[in-house]
Amino acid sequence: MARVFTVSSSIVIDVTPEVAYEAVSRPEDMGRWSPENLGTTAASAGGPATVGGVFTGRNKRGRFRWVTRCTVTAAEPARRFAFRVHAIGVRTPWLRGPIATWEYRFERVDAGTRVTEIWTDDRRRWPTFVANAFDRVATSGRTFAAFQARNIETTLRNLKRELESKGA
Repeated sequence: MARVFTVSSSIVIDVTPEVAYEAVSRPEDMGRWSPENLGTTAASAGGPATVGGVFTGRNKRGRFRWVTRCTVTAAEPARRFAFRVHAIGVRTPWLRGPIATWEYRFERVDAGTRVTEIWTDDRRRWPTFVANAFDRVATSGRTFAAFQARNIETTLRNLKRELESKGA
């Protein structure tokens, strides 16, 4: 089975691209929508992120908790927001290396904004059989691509629900 390195999904939200971008570009708020992310640590800067900014994300999967170090790679208001995950650990992100890239694109459409969330597996140096074995242990039997596809769908639905309820 060929390894999938990128998955994405889109949803249309009845808000402007500026409103959608403002929400997503605040990593400390991501925990409100994501089924796995809990936001950022208290030491991470709040507010809209800027290119080169670093934050520490808090995450959970079942009983497991971990943190990641992330660097913002794109911050184009109302157009695009992205960050690269490059370190991971239980209490501090000490294990360094390419892990993943997350990207959000915002496109104005008649009904509001099409928000596209993209996850890219940056573990390119991992042999496929090692990545697949690790993934199935870490995700209870799925590849990270399949696991993240489901997480993206949940995140986008939750983002839509929250942003549209604020506008009502």
